[in-house]
Amino acid sequence: MAEISTKPYLIRAIYEWCADSGHTPQLLVAVDARTRVPPGFVKDGQIVLNVSASATRNLTIDNDWIQFSARFGGVSHEISIPVDRVAAIFARENGQGLHFEPVDAAESAGAAQPASPDEPPVPPKGRPTLKVVK
Repeated sequence: MAEISTKPYLIRAIYEWCADSGHTPQLLVAVDARTRVPPGFVKDGQIVLNVSASATRNLTIDNDWIQFSARFGGVSHEISIPVDRVAAIFARENGQGLHFEPVDAAESAGAAQPASPDEPPVPPKGRPTLKVVK
C-alpha cells in the first residue's frame, strides 16, 4: 500500500490555525502546467494566493487538490492547485507556517490530474472533502 502524504493534512491544519488566530492564510504555489491560476499574476514561476474565507468561495482542500473561486482584478477565476505544488502555507501577518519542497508531476504518484488544462480536475470519490463555510 502506498504511503499517504502528510502534506495535505498539514496544509489544512495551518489553514485552521490561521483562521482561529485571526490571521490571513496564504499559499505559495510553484506553478506548472497542471496549476490553474491567472497567468498574469504569476511571477518567477510562483504565485502567492490569499485563501482566507473572505477571499475565496467554495474552498476545498482535499488530499490531491486545492480548489476555489477567487477574484483577481475584479474578475472571478476558478483556481485548481495540485497539493504537490504547494511550496508553503503561512500567515500573512507574521509569516508563521510551513514550507514544503514542491514535487514535480513525474514524481507524484497517483495524483489525479484534470482531463485537460481547460477542465477542472474531477474530485476523488468516496472520501469527504473539507469545505470552509462562513
